[in-house]
Amino acid sequence: MGESTSDFFVFRINPYAAVILGGIVFAIALKIQFSAKKYVPWIYWFAVTMVAVFGTMAADVLHIQLGVPYIASTIFFAVILALVFIVWRGSEKTLSIHTVNNPRREIFYWVAVFATFALGTAAGDWAAISLGLGYFSAGLLFTAVILIPAIGFWLFGLNEILSFWFAYIITRPLGASFADWFGKSHSVGGLGLGDGGVSIVLTSLIILCVLYMSFNRGERRAETAKY
Repeated sequence: MGESTSDFFVFRINPYAAVILGGIVFAIALKIQFSAKKYVPWIYWFAVTMVAVFGTMAADVLHIQLGVPYIASTIFFAVILALVFIVWRGSEKTLSIHTVNNPRREIFYWVAVFATFALGTAAGDWAAISLGLGYFSAGLLFTAVILIPAIGFWLFGLNEILSFWFAYIITRPLGASFADWFGKSHSVGGLGLGDGGVSIVLTSLIILCVLYMSFNRGERRAETAKY
């Protein structure tokens, strides 16, 4: 959803205006999230979706507007994410999301999430475009890669925190590759359904999932105080 929505706005209005608008809504979403006294599904997932959209814009602007090669932006965001993890781990002694129980840890969490989305966007485009795999083949590649932490965790006892963040990072280029495959034109290897149409469908699916979580008893029981 983040990939298709970002592309829809960036390529249809002034890209700088799109990024500014995305940044404003992103800031509003995080403000609401940090102001919430407990976990609320629609607030949390609103923040996640805006991280997805704005994180995509941040990665795309480096390439489209500034001419930074995808491999360079991939390395750049990988370094940023690694530094976030190093500082987070050094400060809090763990990277477990289950210990995000105070404002400082939540800041670390959202900075890491933002970096993963920007990294995933750059890595997905690097595989599909720079390496010439195409969107569908890149999607298959990342489908295979995301099985590594699953197999490692379930069969070989891979550390659960490492498994989580490994999968979380790969989720982004996996989703972005298939979103581009559905939305982009036939001339670049896509199905030509349009970024706008793909964005509407995926946004609708997210809304339905969030509605389900909002009224699900198990999810409701999880709505305890954040800190």
